[in-house]
Amino acid sequence: MNDQTTVIGWRPRPDAGPTRGAARPRPLLVGAYAFPHGDATSNRLLQLARSAAPDGAQTLVVNDWPCEVAVPAGQPGVAGIELVTLRIRGRHHLTRASARLARPLRVLRAVRRAGVGRGDVSVVLLPMALLTLGNWATLRLVLRCPVVVDASERHDRRQFRRGWLTPYFVRHRWSTFLATRLVDRATAVSTTLADYLTGHGLDVLVVPPQVDCDEFRAPQPPPISDGLRLLYAGTPGRKDMLDVILRGISRLAPEHQRRVSLTIAGVRAADAAAHSDLDVGVLDAVSADVRFLGRVPRETVLTLLSESHFSMLVRPTGGYAANGFPSKVPESLAAGCPVLLNHTSDLTAYVHDGVEGLVLDGNGPDDVRSAVERALRLRDEEWTAMSVAARSRARDSFDHRAWRDRVSAFVTAGRGD
Repeated sequence: MNDQTTVIGWRPRPDAGPTRGAARPRPLLVGAYAFPHGDATSNRLLQLARSAAPDGAQTLVVNDWPCEVAVPAGQPGVAGIELVTLRIRGRHHLTRASARLARPLRVLRAVRRAGVGRGDVSVVLLPMALLTLGNWATLRLVLRCPVVVDASERHDRRQFRRGWLTPYFVRHRWSTFLATRLVDRATAVSTTLADYLTGHGLDVLVVPPQVDCDEFRAPQPPPISDGLRLLYAGTPGRKDMLDVILRGISRLAPEHQRRVSLTIAGVRAADAAAHSDLDVGVLDAVSADVRFLGRVPRETVLTLLSESHFSMLVRPTGGYAANGFPSKVPESLAAGCPVLLNHTSDLTAYVHDGVEGLVLDGNGPDDVRSAVERALRLRDEEWTAMSVAARSRARDSFDHRAWRDRVSAFVTAGRGD
């Protein structure tokens, strides 16, 4: 570390013994997010960390907390991982920039302070965004273990108003370029993204977004006859088509709109035009009950999922949407909240029309209208069957326990290289 950095917490597993000289080396995961419960990337890394460790071991996570986000007081520990949180002191951009450049050295110092020596780490897991020459070279050479990257997105320049002039997009493509030259193995969130990496010679395991099914409470929405409760929860940007969702609802017959409520958690109404594709003028044509909640705590999202009949997701069919995998889908299914969506990415394999949700014919307003009309016609027992199927799908296909053997075997393969 350096004098700009402080360790604000080290939380071992309650049953964890001494780390030095451990019988089995364990994975090290490096993050730079509001970990463990922040955005979708934080949630993905949390479950990946839990499934990466072989049975009887635990993953060490060193997280470089982003200085733009306040550290919540009294973060609870997470079973299955040991967490060391670093914090940059000072908010000046030069302070932050120098701390980011020194990140690999700061991570190594944190690992040493946690009592981990050479030979105690079997593999370093890096999200693609953190794959830099400095991180790769320092961690790979000093810890003498392989580096595996996790690829959860592949952006397209058309997503950004300034295209190649967008610094974030340039960094993203540079990290992807490095991954195809520096590492041998990667986990990928979708088959499309895996195919891209495999084409560059990497050994890739497809791991969709994972969840902890035990975290979700039982669904308890009111009868559909009392009104259809729809939910969008997330940070929309321009990848989630809120405008199409609201235009579709506006095309319902007036008597149907009166039976529909839509809660949008993740963006305020005042910010919707700037941060999503939504033309707020469409709200004047909607007589259904539409509520914008802005950013809400995770506990609120879990409550909303348990009280809703369907979560909604409409996306374009190519580019970013084909390479990614919406993490809100596994979370909704785990909550027993069926999904109302169009098929993108690998969703065809997990969400079947009339089983775990209702699948739109396309991604236009009339496709939304038609699907909502179908939802309004459901009997309560039909919805209950869909809810049960959704929870079963989540436990079989997305729970981190179901992935532990496959992920731990993959990331620790080639230990002797």
